[in-house]
Amino acid sequence: MKRKPDLLWVLVIVFGLGVVTTGYAQSLWANKTDAPIEVAQQQQQQHLKPHKR
Repeated sequence: MKRKPDLLWVLVIVFGLGVVTTGYAQSLWANKTDAPIEVAQQQQQQHLKPHKR
């Protein structure tokens, strides 16, 4: 009977790691999709400024 609680704890830890990993991956994905928009806005601003020579 000793193995069932051990197996239960392993499943709980694996599930917890999955939840943490999923949350971390979603936060990275959300940050990555915002980045090209900011870069595009910066590039447009640079093109609009007159160049000083």
